[in-house]
Amino acid sequence: MKRLLPLFVLVFLAGTPPLLSETHTLKISPDQRHIVFEDGRPFFWLGDTAWELFHRTTRKEADLYLENRAAKGFTVIQAVVLAEQDGLNTPSSLGYTPLQDNDPEKPIEAYFKHVDYIVKKAEELGLFIGMLPTWGDKFNKRWGEGPEIFTPENARKYGEFLGQRYKGSPVIWILGGDRTCDNDNHLAIVRSMAEGIISGSGGNQLITYHPMGGYSSSNWFHEDEWLDLNMFQSGHGQLNNKNYEILRHDYDLDPVKPCLDGEPCYEDHPINWRAENGWFDEFDSRRSGYWSMLQGACGHTYGNHNIWQMWTPEREPVSRARTPWKESLDYPGAFQAGYMRKLFESRPWQLLQPASYLLQGGPNTAGKECRAAIASDASFMMVYSPYGSKFSVSTEKIPTKYLEAWWFDTSTGKSLSLGTIERDSVMTFDPPADESRGNDWVLVLDADNTEFGGAGE
Repeated sequence: MKRLLPLFVLVFLAGTPPLLSETHTLKISPDQRHIVFEDGRPFFWLGDTAWELFHRTTRKEADLYLENRAAKGFTVIQAVVLAEQDGLNTPSSLGYTPLQDNDPEKPIEAYFKHVDYIVKKAEELGLFIGMLPTWGDKFNKRWGEGPEIFTPENARKYGEFLGQRYKGSPVIWILGGDRTCDNDNHLAIVRSMAEGIISGSGGNQLITYHPMGGYSSSNWFHEDEWLDLNMFQSGHGQLNNKNYEILRHDYDLDPVKPCLDGEPCYEDHPINWRAENGWFDEFDSRRSGYWSMLQGACGHTYGNHNIWQMWTPEREPVSRARTPWKESLDYPGAFQAGYMRKLFESRPWQLLQPASYLLQGGPNTAGKECRAAIASDASFMMVYSPYGSKFSVSTEKIPTKYLEAWWFDTSTGKSLSLGTIERDSVMTFDPPADESRGNDWVLVLDADNTEFGGAGE
């Protein structure tokens, strides 16, 4: 039985803040591919990584961050209770550490009151907290501050404490925290924490697992009943990382579960952690989103390197962070993540099925790879061209004689109508402007008996 999750609906309208609606619940869709509201309406996971949100913000700063993300159309904020940056021993911005004597069975109330405040503020804004109980160095110190404090026994009790405290709140639980499970003890700790959360919360909230780069929760937990959806991390080590390949692996697993990239390359992150390699920019960020969405993801997470660590000049930067986090809130990639959501929600996007096999011509190397998906009822299809390269695509699966065609500009969120065109079995399209890095477009083809309107409108 899939667990249900209480949530407030976020209504995203371009150029306006989201509106708060009545309480709803989330569940896994009947086809097991997506997350939906209780009445079946689609829920689009548009995440942002704010790992240090609980640890490194005041209430005023938390308000600033959450209000900014809500206005841009984000739906999920991923944050860590026992934070990565010496989250056990360096006091929070309010002056508190989370645990007495670093004992998971002895939470400090003053610290958790700030977590409570942020969860409540998110709820008021229609946001959803993707809550990591701990960063992974607290049970598997392959690197980082640590120390390792968890056993299977205290992990269960800590999970039960959190589950009880945030029972009924707009929370999705994300176990792990940038780690693999390297031995049976690690597996036992994670599973025990999941058991504790379910016991404390009543089993009414979804749970997933955040692994280190290049891995997926499916590596260890795919068949575990508590794992509701698979999360993978494509990470920050590779330019032109084909994250759709990990997505394709998880998409094809049995039993079927929703899947998404929970940590792709961050905007303004040095490539492979070395500034001499250059920096990932908004194009790298949005390409990972479209690549994975057209491979069947249930949503996508954006990230900014300065924001996840809430970096300010007074703090030691992690991996060459270079812009204060408040100035980074309006980087272009954050707006463009909202445009992506807007595009998909302009159509019944949960009908989309991966269909890159329909591509008959176009680049297939060097980060220029096109991706395609088609609705299961053949009402529309989408093709993403990262460099604005010419491509050919079979349209035989759409049965109508004519098509309504649109170009969607991923950088501006605007659509360009191509009007009504006669459908041929294989059609060639050339996106606007010359082929170049960052000139990425989505072609939207609608069957002529639909009335979807402009792409992204």
